[in-house]
Amino acid sequence: MSKKYPIIAVTGSSGAGTTTVKDALEHIFRRVGARAATIQGDSFHRFDRQQMKEELEKAKTEGRNLSHFGPEANLFEKQFELFRRYGESGRGERRYYIHDEEEAALFGQEPGTFTPWEPIPPDTDLLFYEGLHGGVVTDDIDMAKEVDLLIGVCPTINLEWVQKIKRDMAERGYRQEVVLETIHRRMHDYMHYIVPQFSATHINFQRIPLIDTSNPFSVANIPTADQSLVLIHFQKPKPSIEYKLNLKGLIDGAMITGFNTLVIPGGKMMYAMELILTELVIGLLRQRADVATHHL
Repeated sequence: MSKKYPIIAVTGSSGAGTTTVKDALEHIFRRVGARAATIQGDSFHRFDRQQMKEELEKAKTEGRNLSHFGPEANLFEKQFELFRRYGESGRGERRYYIHDEEEAALFGQEPGTFTPWEPIPPDTDLLFYEGLHGGVVTDDIDMAKEVDLLIGVCPTINLEWVQKIKRDMAERGYRQEVVLETIHRRMHDYMHYIVPQFSATHINFQRIPLIDTSNPFSVANIPTADQSLVLIHFQKPKPSIEYKLNLKGLIDGAMITGFNTLVIPGGKMMYAMELILTELVIGLLRQRADVATHHL
């Protein structure tokens, strides 16, 4: 962790809602004038799209699991090196993963490939990471300890499966049995490398559906914001009673359901994130300014 070069990380699996937090934070950065070095989590995948297909076939033949959730398919050490180096000096290297034709045209490369590594622009105020492993812990590294503000985004497990099933079958044309096999193959890595991160976060946002998701394969549509609630769990620091009551008063329909939890209507998620995270970002920038002033 670094007061001079803070790191904010949003962690959660694809479709969990990390993009909503990303959008909220980018609004905040613009509003408060913070210059952020943005890091994509999938830029630290070990294999490009074609290589991953080949590695998956090899792993299947050898009877072992391989997924983007686990260490075999990711460059955890390089990500940790970036977090450590940025926290110390505000410097480091990044690259981009090209997802689609639009990004391919922008970067002049094929979809499913990585751009070359390049230095992070100088004079940034903070590093902002969004991806799967913002707070991952293994036997060799503790990513969470390098992060000044770690935000978890995790839907209830059946809702997460609903989102994946609908995306893979409708948008990617996968058969149901292929999606089921993928979920099963990923489960070990999900339980060991994704789930534990949500105990290391400062705050978690968990989306809860208000429709029946008992069988994810029979759900007709992904629940909308109006068909959802969002549970906000403050883990560290613990909020005061006054803070929670004030927040409840600012968000229509909010309920305090525990000492450190607040439940809000799904449609208020973006608004709540901006309310809560603006104060936290300003706090990090104020610490940064205090350190800079102290060194003058």
